[in-house]
Order: sequence, then C-alpha cells, then structure tokens
Amino acid sequence: MAEQSKSLVNTVELGRAIRRKREELGLSLRDVADETKVSASTLSRIENGTGKPDADNIARLTGWLQMPMERVMGAGSADGAEDSPVVYFPHEATPDIVEAHLRADRNLNPETAKALSELFRVAYAQFSAPGTDTRGRKGRK
Repeated sequence: MAEQSKSLVNTVELGRAIRRKREELGLSLRDVADETKVSASTLSRIENGTGKPDADNIARLTGWLQMPMERVMGAGSADGAEDSPVVYFPHEATPDIVEAHLRADRNLNPETAKALSELFRVAYAQFSAPGTDTRGRKGRK
C-alpha cells in the first residue's frame, strides 16, 4: 500500500513554480485560477505541496508556466535523489533553467540549491536590465 502513495507528479516543483510566477506577476490565487481554469483551492493545495492535480490541470498549469510537462511528471522524488534528466525548453527564462539544474545537482541539498537559485535570479535581474550589453555592462549614454 505504501507504493500507491508515491506520486508520479512532483507537486513540490510545480507548486514552487506557480507561486514564484504568481508572486512575480503580482497575481492572487483567484487571478491565476481565472487564467488557467484551475480552481483557487486546487492551486493553493499545489502551492503547499499537498495537492494531487489531475492530468488536465497539470497541462493547464505547465502551459501557463511555459514549463515542460516532463519537469513535473515522472520525477519520482522531490529531493532529486533519483537520476533523471533536467528537461527544459529553449523559450524558458534562463533563471528557471538554472534553477532546474541546481535542484537536480545531487551535490547540493534542497536549501542550498534554493539559495543559489535566488542569488542567481537577483544577479540575472541586475545584469540583464535594459541598457546593459551581453557582458552585463551599462551602455554608454
């Protein structure tokens, strides 16, 4: 019976991504529910890691996130203990791709991977701001 409780959906990964995008866009759960057609209560449970979304909701949410569905499907464990590839699409934002790689790194515990990811996000936002060249330097006026 314990095997049945093992989910094929990495709700931790999905929940973190939803919360991050929702907060970055300044959206409420209701706003996201309206955009995705997934109920606010289901979104709340997914963000908290307690929800078990069905296939339709996973498709809607990964579409809204512009995240490959493979990132949350078949992941097995949220702690990255299993060997699985990091999946991303070229249109994904660089910070999301870097975070996926950091979280998949078995040499990093989840807290360290999260901290490094946040550091990268801040640095990326700083150096990719409008008016900077590809090396992160401010353009001449």
